[in-house]
Amino acid sequence: MTAPTTSTAPRTATALPTLPEVLRLRARTRPDDTAYVFLRNGEEPERSLTYRQLDERARALATGPEIAAVRAAGKSTTGAAPAAVLLYPSGLDFVAALLGCMYAGVAGAPVQVPSRARGLTRLRRIADDAGTTTVLTTSAVQRDLEERFGDSEQLTGLTLVATDVPGAAPPKEPAAPPAAHDIALLQYTSGSTGDPKGVRVTHANFRANVAETDLLWPCRPDSAVVNWLPLFHDMGMLFGVVLPLWAGIPAYLMSPEAFIRRPGRWLEAISRFRGSHTAAPSFAYELCVRDAAESGVRDGLDLSSLRVAANGAEPVRWGAVRAFTRTFAAAGFRAEAMCPGYGLAENTLKATGSREDRPPTLLRLDAESLRTGRAHPVDDAPAGPDPSVVDPSVVDAVGCGTTVGATTVRVADPGTGTALPEDTVGEIWVSGPCVADGYHGRGAESAATFRARLTGAEHEGDWLRTGDLGFLHDGELFVTGRLKDVIIRKGRNFFPQDIEASAEHADPALRPNCAAAFSVDDGSAELLVLVVEADGRALRDGGAEGLRARVRRAVREGQRLEPDTVVVVRRGALPKTSSGKVQRRETRRRYTEGEFAAASAAGR
Repeated sequence: MTAPTTSTAPRTATALPTLPEVLRLRARTRPDDTAYVFLRNGEEPERSLTYRQLDERARALATGPEIAAVRAAGKSTTGAAPAAVLLYPSGLDFVAALLGCMYAGVAGAPVQVPSRARGLTRLRRIADDAGTTTVLTTSAVQRDLEERFGDSEQLTGLTLVATDVPGAAPPKEPAAPPAAHDIALLQYTSGSTGDPKGVRVTHANFRANVAETDLLWPCRPDSAVVNWLPLFHDMGMLFGVVLPLWAGIPAYLMSPEAFIRRPGRWLEAISRFRGSHTAAPSFAYELCVRDAAESGVRDGLDLSSLRVAANGAEPVRWGAVRAFTRTFAAAGFRAEAMCPGYGLAENTLKATGSREDRPPTLLRLDAESLRTGRAHPVDDAPAGPDPSVVDPSVVDAVGCGTTVGATTVRVADPGTGTALPEDTVGEIWVSGPCVADGYHGRGAESAATFRARLTGAEHEGDWLRTGDLGFLHDGELFVTGRLKDVIIRKGRNFFPQDIEASAEHADPALRPNCAAAFSVDDGSAELLVLVVEADGRALRDGGAEGLRARVRRAVREGQRLEPDTVVVVRRGALPKTSSGKVQRRETRRRYTEGEFAAASAAGR
């Protein structure tokens, strides 16, 4: 494999190319440079693609009979460009299919490979919503689906096409490159109930977002990306596929399963392949700390090449930032490399991010003021708090950086649309070239979400309503939670992630990202419910009842709040998004419908 020697990322503000045009450029000027490498078990290189090989595979798919059939079907049933479902495990086949669809002017709709009936239902809903019957996949996935779900009505009418089988004809030249306003991708959100919503991402959105990402966290000639995030998810796709192609640097990919089985593999791959850029939600950094505590930091681990460790959870946990930085400082990890950011599929991905030349910003805030919508820094609070010391009067807020390029962020009153002053909590609104075209086939919802108007002539133009809460402080964005997830008790706002963080500290054996807090109405009052997943280690002292008592005590001490119900479920029972975040609304649904009853009885 030949590593690239120059970085040719387009950086000018005018005449930016689309991703298909970037790939053609790479294939012509650097055909034998390595573009992507897949690591078997997250460790050893198993397969790789040069720019020439990727271009040939993408062209073969774009001009082959399967895509021709999709294009011949014309416009999809909802009036958008022809579409095809992309059903791939993380790997090089997904990369080739994504670029092949872009070459052909077909909107790809990535979907997680289903492992059970619930996932199969989601696959069918997405195919129906996208207006397609074509599912591009691998021969192994095709065989597995047909063997396990061949008689399912969810597969009836769908055509599974394996794209990893070599064609007999050489690849042809694709048609004219897509226009900037053409739909490049239908990125379906991780919605847990009802029909999934497809975000219409244009080629212009992709190039604007990746250009801003490269401006915020510049890639150099010796840079490399290491990624374990699922490629069908927006963060995994942008960091694992789009950014390295745009910047002309190699990407080393591993499966999410390899990371989950042993988180240290991620860091070892960064060390071995001199990764400079990576990204993950906050819980992934916590898992690495836990893995190091149990097994020790591997001898020879060298993270000095890592310049950008993007932390994409909202909100980012200060305890995770602090613990990861301290644990791996001896391995060369710099505090400045931890780069919290904020993004969402409706903005293609990145909206804000922390620069790589300074440590993350920490604000220690008065908890009571924050619950009433004001961010009031506590000047006399010690910097760098000890996470083992519970202080319910203080909330640690980590900054998610600022915007770059043409993206603008404001905080608005969600009821009136009035822009709010700094240090006032409201809904985060975004505008700029990265904001997507809308939701596929949902005109009214698209208008309400993507074309909102801020009050005042100085705020003319369309704004994206994110549904997330936060505030600005010295121009930096701080995210506090989801508008729909806020728990109101006695007139005060409590953010579920704060309650969940306290619950997770109830027992050292509890894993990060193992709790969901939400409220339910029992007909007479709003009740606070906590669902906590645990394995045998967390249950060794007093069983489920003992763990419930410890969780109650931890939340009471950390939040000055008493849960009405604590439910203990087996590990893996909590529903999570494709990026690993807990789905609170789906957890609430399963709780109210009694689906957790078999795992554990709730105790009040």
